[in-house]
Amino acid sequence: MQLEKSKKRISKKVKMGFQGYPTLGISYSGPSADLATEVALEFVLEEGVEPLTEKFSTESDIREDETVQSAIVKTIERSGARSVTLHEGVKCNSAN
Repeated sequence: MQLEKSKKRISKKVKMGFQGYPTLGISYSGPSADLATEVALEFVLEEGVEPLTEKFSTESDIREDETVQSAIVKTIERSGARSVTLHEGVKCNSAN
């Protein structure tokens, strides 16, 4: 699947808002606000249940990695997620 097509499909699902459970949360993190090298997917089957987390990481910007973005789309489809949230921005993992 092409990168732009994957991004568009994820964005469309996010724009739909809360449609019920199960939900899938997507959050990016990295060494700076400009570079995301990790993505965490949090799947919640129903309200009050602990999320299941899956992480992917790369050396380059993961938001521009076609394979990872396609994997996110496949995860949305296969999990049956009715709602998808995308946490805006990149959480910095800088070591203190």
